[in-house]
Amino acid sequence: MAQLSGIINVYKPPGMTSHDVVNRLRRLLGTRKIGHTGTLDPDAEGVLPMCVGRATKAADMLTASDKEYIARVTLGSATDTQDSSGRPTKTADMSGFKLTEDDIKTAAQKFIGDISQVPPMYSAIKVGGKKLYELARQGVEIERKPRTVRISEIEITDCEPKDGIREFSMRVSCSKGTYIRTLCEDIGEELGCLAHMSGLKRTRSGRFAAAESYTLDEIAEMKESGDMSFLTPTDAVFEEYKAVALGAKAAAMVRNGVKVHAPDSTEEGGIYRIYDENNNFLTLSKRENNRFTILKTFY
Repeated sequence: MAQLSGIINVYKPPGMTSHDVVNRLRRLLGTRKIGHTGTLDPDAEGVLPMCVGRATKAADMLTASDKEYIARVTLGSATDTQDSSGRPTKTADMSGFKLTEDDIKTAAQKFIGDISQVPPMYSAIKVGGKKLYELARQGVEIERKPRTVRISEIEITDCEPKDGIREFSMRVSCSKGTYIRTLCEDIGEELGCLAHMSGLKRTRSGRFAAAESYTLDEIAEMKESGDMSFLTPTDAVFEEYKAVALGAKAAAMVRNGVKVHAPDSTEEGGIYRIYDENNNFLTLSKRENNRFTILKTFY
């Protein structure tokens, strides 16, 4: 039986960790070689692409993709986790605040572009071999270095109530490594009334969108019926690169890690999907000095 290989656009429900999803898929598909492409908090829901079999080699490239989220923001209080799962640390008297949608849009626009974020203590970043959230649960707080992330777009929606906003939603397009919780808190600071994230949905991760995702129950039903169309072929996520098919001899050399001659039809410095004579996806390779240098293998 051929090894399962490909990428699954999973819709993670709230209440499950990303590793819970990995374990469920391992049982459903009968394989241990499964990995996710970037965690989602247990309370969050949405797109969580999963790599199966040889596709796990693509996980780091998919993790680097831009993301899109819809976040719900509650004004008037901050928490130790920057979201509604945490303990309130500060509250603001909102009786004098008559915020308008334009006020919030003006504040949010200040975070468009390259910004500096301090990662929250309740995060999976490792320091000295320990995850920050493990230290936070022990009451330990350590200094974190700011990181540069990019916010491409923020769209403010669903402001309630209109005559004195206390909650709103925002759609955020951003680079990998962006903490939406931190962005919510920072916008609250900019508004002068504090804020925390009260809901989060990831609607896109790279090319994978929520509209084309599958729930775990749907995957189980499809697998039971013999329908494996939930598996996206690994090479499909690299369609922006042109394909090059090699002959049997050259393909064998590539499998042995040898640089092979690049056809004249390819461009110097270009990146290509390399296939063998049977259309098996072998590598992503770059043409350098008229030869293909392997960037990533998938055989």
